[in-house]
Amino acid sequence: MKKSTLLGYSILTGLLLVVAWPVFWLALLLFVAWVPLLIIANNVTKKLHFFGYTFLSVLIWNVGTTYWMWNSTDVGSVAAIIANSLLMCVPWLFYFTAAQKNKNIGFFTLIVSWLTFEYIHLNWQISWPWLTLGNGFAMHTSVIQWYEYTGVAGGSLWILLMNILVFKLVLAKKEKQPIKKNIVQIVSFFIVPVVCSNLILSYQKTQANTSSKNANSTQNVLVVQPNIDPYQKFEISSASSQIAALINATESNMDSSTTLVLWPETAMSVADWQDNITTNPYYQPIFEFSKRHPRLNILSGIETYKKYGATKETPTAKQSSDGSFYYDAFNAAVYINNGTPLAFYNKSKLVPGVETLPTFLNFLGPLLEQFGGSTGGYGKSKEAEVFTSNGCQYISAPIICYESIYGAYVGTYKQKSANLLAIITNDGWWGNTSGHKQHLLYAALRAIETRTWVARSANTGISAVIDPLGNIVAQKGWDEKAVIKYSIPTKSTLTFYAKYGDWLYLIFSCFAVLLILQGAYKRFKK
Repeated sequence: MKKSTLLGYSILTGLLLVVAWPVFWLALLLFVAWVPLLIIANNVTKKLHFFGYTFLSVLIWNVGTTYWMWNSTDVGSVAAIIANSLLMCVPWLFYFTAAQKNKNIGFFTLIVSWLTFEYIHLNWQISWPWLTLGNGFAMHTSVIQWYEYTGVAGGSLWILLMNILVFKLVLAKKEKQPIKKNIVQIVSFFIVPVVCSNLILSYQKTQANTSSKNANSTQNVLVVQPNIDPYQKFEISSASSQIAALINATESNMDSSTTLVLWPETAMSVADWQDNITTNPYYQPIFEFSKRHPRLNILSGIETYKKYGATKETPTAKQSSDGSFYYDAFNAAVYINNGTPLAFYNKSKLVPGVETLPTFLNFLGPLLEQFGGSTGGYGKSKEAEVFTSNGCQYISAPIICYESIYGAYVGTYKQKSANLLAIITNDGWWGNTSGHKQHLLYAALRAIETRTWVARSANTGISAVIDPLGNIVAQKGWDEKAVIKYSIPTKSTLTFYAKYGDWLYLIFSCFAVLLILQGAYKRFKK
């Protein structure tokens, strides 16, 4: 095959992945997007050449879907895109090596390697699972209702299997073999998950209708979208007016049934020690507002510090300028209920390079600090926390921004009895691009996985309410001041996925270990 043809196939894979990704309505192309790359693997003999074609494909995919990172950090976005593209090549190189000996073993190796890569990418220090294949169906929730059992890993497995089956059809046709069996396999593997999803969807709708007839909810949630420029919101000079705007939007739209208010990430942007929040002069209007409405609960994003003393109690703790104590900075959520102590949750899933720095990259701290990062990074909570109070039916999961793309982690909130996923975010860093739209759509996946309502407060948009089927039932547009008031039912069901997390990823990771041990044994035997 000519080099120009191989190059064309490489570009085609990248472009298919781009147009199949949210926010385009072409997710069906995910089932064939990898086929051109599989054809390349079948027509080249040198691993280095295959690496080059693979890197080009995944680089196009990364650039075409996450280009918006450039708006918040130029150098950081380039580094992230290149690094992620290189990492995505690793599973394909394993496939190429195995397929040279046996194609079917190669296919199995590809599935095992890719799912293991996604699992690692969800859990290590430079985690960036934005392009997990299973996320690609976020605009087509009616066909993935079985995510309540598998999470996004099931979607990734489905995509890989379909691409392999289509490729095997291409090979059979090329070699002039019977293709009836191949067609039956493709149709079966496509239809069965769709049928299962529709059966689950029908059951869930029946359950929802039954629950709504028996429900007698007299409470509602108020979601505030203040639309404050994210690059100006941390200016002290405008802090008082920002807080006044939040209070005014809340007080003018709430009613006697409103028991929970959501303000977005870092809405309370005047950083202070957590012990001093109640006495901070900027925040006194908030506490006075809370006294006027004692039934009201406010869940807000906040910037805080915590002092430890002379001992460094956490890996992220920084030493004060005079060396007398250590402290942590937090991107946090606070729960305000009149007459009770403030409750805090510190963001646990931090953005690599911006909010946290992997230990093996500590030497880059001073450089990253110049581009929006932090040499010491933020501190974090060790596990998920939930917010609740007497008289409020909502047990809220405070999910801060980036955390909403971690399905298994969101599931741990459900294990602590959360009945509302309260996502607070500040997506305005990226401008009016596909970034904030993808982030919203991924929240729908969390709703399906946990069968829990989502209330999402985004500083500049898109704020929304999402039902347990993944339907966006209310939303406000980008770049507008807005409020959503919604009577959200509560549901305490613990789904299989919320209970067991990324079990499917774990199984394939075990297969990966077995493949590695088998390879090591063969080499040792030789």
